[in-house]
Amino acid sequence: MPSLPIETFIDPIMTHLKTIANAFLFLVTITVMHAQTIASKVVDKKTNEPIPYATIQISENQGVITNEEGRFSLNLGNTASEIDSIYISSMGYEKVGIATQNIMDSIIYIEPKAIALNSVFVSNKKLTIDEIIENVEDRLEQNYHFDLTQKRLFFRQSEFNTMNKLDIEFKKSTIEELNKNFIDSISKIIPRKSQYYTETLCDYYGGPEKRKINIIKAAELYDKNNSGSMEALSDKLEKIFKDNVKPDSYLKIKSGIFGTKVQVDSILENNEDASAAKDEIKDKKEDKSHFLKYRRSAIEGLFKNMFFQEDPTLNFIRKSGRYEFTLVDYTYMDDSSVYIIDFKPKRKEDFKGTLYVNTENFAIMRVDYQNVKLLRNFRLLGLSYKENVYKGTTIFTKGADNKYTVKYLEKIKGNVFGVDRPLKVIEKNKHVKGKRKQNELALEIDAGIGNLNKFEIVVFDAKPLNETDYKNSKENKSIKPQYLSSYNPEFWKGYNIIEPNAAIRQFTVAPVTE
Repeated sequence: MPSLPIETFIDPIMTHLKTIANAFLFLVTITVMHAQTIASKVVDKKTNEPIPYATIQISENQGVITNEEGRFSLNLGNTASEIDSIYISSMGYEKVGIATQNIMDSIIYIEPKAIALNSVFVSNKKLTIDEIIENVEDRLEQNYHFDLTQKRLFFRQSEFNTMNKLDIEFKKSTIEELNKNFIDSISKIIPRKSQYYTETLCDYYGGPEKRKINIIKAAELYDKNNSGSMEALSDKLEKIFKDNVKPDSYLKIKSGIFGTKVQVDSILENNEDASAAKDEIKDKKEDKSHFLKYRRSAIEGLFKNMFFQEDPTLNFIRKSGRYEFTLVDYTYMDDSSVYIIDFKPKRKEDFKGTLYVNTENFAIMRVDYQNVKLLRNFRLLGLSYKENVYKGTTIFTKGADNKYTVKYLEKIKGNVFGVDRPLKVIEKNKHVKGKRKQNELALEIDAGIGNLNKFEIVVFDAKPLNETDYKNSKENKSIKPQYLSSYNPEFWKGYNIIEPNAAIRQFTVAPVTE
């Protein structure tokens, strides 16, 4: 349940008895000072708009970041009694310190910081935009980590699937059970919308060529009813095949001008090899390390595609000559003056966005980007695929070694897949005299599926890692995510994460209706 403003309790009491109200305030203050978790929302004092990605710190290396709605929660752990203040900073805003006993409201207001243009530059001469970008590229090795590091991070993946269109037209079937009603029922079972959330707290060890992951805790939030209905459909189809198709037959699957053969006995498992293959697949699905492998791979992909890596998709620095840069303004970020630089393609490149570049060391401290065109666009013989969304934000922080590491990363990728073509499944058997064709199913399929993936990483601590410590680091391959059918705020109690947005907080699995 969301916390109620303290005034809700105080005002009625003060109306009747001031002394009781004062005592109540004293008790609240003591409670807050010794609380293990602080939760609030950071808001612009002038516009009343929430401030995303603001940094909340209790020390140089401890803190969290606000989510897209400006919300945060900060676990103080065993040091609660030793911490009397938190510090809030965000690009373009005054850094403020707030005593923990004063955080009795659900909203914290901060004010924009005035920019003194004549004090921005630390050099004696004004650089051109080309010189600034050249300095950025020349100092990539100096400003960012290319060696081994250890990061404590929280990783959230939010996946949304939408069936934009699904028309299955029944043409012909020689199997009684595979009739029009059954095909229509398949169309109804397939979910039109689905959401899948994964949250992982872990230690990530590695660099560009090596990586390990040690999962501390993880959760999955989705609707099991969707997967259950699909498994039931699969079992029913398998039974229909077993009852109606000869084990030594083969299936000719044709879609448009393309065709392929599939041995029926490999589907019906009437031989030991096929049965063993299914058991192997089942073992892989139940393999506890599967979750770890996928999480490791996903995090690795996000880190490897940073603009400062070799040959990244985000190539606006490595191939800066293909982009047009414009110096548009100045601001402050983490007490450093920064250039605000817009970029866009000169010709056929893929991205536009904004860079926030430190005026002193030319490190990119933040980048916002989005695609300006389809990254992939494929259409052939009734099949289509479009990669239509590729955007994100990455914010960096400077460590004790003066190199920058990721503080917050958000990437959103989206695509649309379509199929509009006929489908025929024909059973043939070479051991049957006469016509080899035994059964046939003919359909016309017109479907469109949209997929959107949102990735978020918050790094709470990062430090250099030597080769020996990397080799000695362990992966917890036995851990499995806990399934949640609805958002549970108690699951991450005692841990620092990035707060979930409204969609996650409100997610719950609807009861199954007969």
